[in-house]
Amino acid sequence: MSDSTQHSITDDKVNETMRTFSIGELAKEFAVTPRSIRFYEEQQLLTPKREGQSRIYSNKDRVRLKLVLRGKRLGFSLAETKTLFNLYDSHQNSAAQLETMLQMTEQKRAVLNQQLEDIRMLMSELDDVESRCRDELKQLNRG
Repeated sequence: MSDSTQHSITDDKVNETMRTFSIGELAKEFAVTPRSIRFYEEQQLLTPKREGQSRIYSNKDRVRLKLVLRGKRLGFSLAETKTLFNLYDSHQNSAAQLETMLQMTEQKRAVLNQQLEDIRMLMSELDDVESRCRDELKQLNRG
């Protein structure tokens, strides 16, 4: 790689990390409402700068919004996500952060496995009810 190519790649990375976003841009990119983004800000998950009435979001805010939404999809609460953010802010790339994430993942998996077992049991009960109803209906139709 030539010096100019390496320099260009480095400049692109710097420009990307320094890029800012409006609330509308983030809302559109992640298909959420500006109101949701303001809520995450109220919960101290995002920390945009202010210019008058406008919020200016950094690339860090953008990444955090992405992580908040991913966490929601995986069933993590906002409080759990905030705990991870706080760990990251105080100990970047630390074992404590990874251990906490592993514990949270194990807990989430245990809850989901229990829910899955509950669903299987309910499906079995529905199968039984359905079978009895069909049998009774056959009896009535023969009747």
